[in-house]
Amino acid sequence: MIVVTTPTGQIGAQVLTGLLDAPGAVPPVRVIARDPARLPANIRERVEVVAGSHADPVVLKEACAGADRMFWLAPPTPGADSVDGHFRAFTEPLRDVVGGDGIRRIVAVSTLGRGVAENAGQISASLAMDEAIAAMDVHYRALCPPFLMENLLHQVEAIRRTGMFFMATTEDRVLRTCATRDIAATAARLLLDGSWTGSADVPLVGPDDLTPPAMADVLSEVLGRPIRFQRTSSADYKATLIGHGASEAWAQGLADMVDSLDAQGYYGADAASTPETAPTTFRRWCEEVLRPAVVA
Repeated sequence: MIVVTTPTGQIGAQVLTGLLDAPGAVPPVRVIARDPARLPANIRERVEVVAGSHADPVVLKEACAGADRMFWLAPPTPGADSVDGHFRAFTEPLRDVVGGDGIRRIVAVSTLGRGVAENAGQISASLAMDEAIAAMDVHYRALCPPFLMENLLHQVEAIRRTGMFFMATTEDRVLRTCATRDIAATAARLLLDGSWTGSADVPLVGPDDLTPPAMADVLSEVLGRPIRFQRTSSADYKATLIGHGASEAWAQGLADMVDSLDAQGYYGADAASTPETAPTTFRRWCEEVLRPAVVA
């Protein structure tokens, strides 16, 4: 049996669909959902549902009974009062459900930056989560993307209204990207494969080597109107996050993250593309995902 966390989230929902639509025999799937009503009716009919949060040890234990594989994602929680504490709260209950007759394989969403990222907010906390899980009695694969293309969906209104998008990123530095569809496809493939062992990172780096202004050029061509990149500061980014309801700690963590990314460049040109795990180009994603959102 496969357990899927965050089944209504941006990545988890795609993992779930990938599992259920896979050809051949597929193990039964159980999901942990805070709000089961958000699951589409056609999905609810095909899975077992445990209501609650996978940070709750009781809920997690119930969901993992009889299961041997798990898709794991610590969901972003902008209201959290501690970034490190948030990731620990989700990770610690795992110790009671792995090993022995419990969960034997975990596939989790992490990030690029291992061995490079320092004082990087949510990235540092995610890498610490990886290390904690890898030290448990479980086979583990950490999916490691760079900047998610879907982050731009948060700026659909700005793109539509002003013809600009904003990032706290150096203009002349390559920003490696990845589409969430590729993360989900890789996760589903690993979850359906019961042969891999040990712990390893799985980089998911898209085929493009675009700077933010070059990304703006692609957007301009796809949308058929001029789109411009505008650099912002991490302080302005933090203020925007707080203005949208994020806690001081969560906003500071993300500000630290973008400062670390900008200073150390581990989402940059030195990150080799991995077409076998991340084939989606930025242009294709803009055509298939961003353009429909902007013109809606």
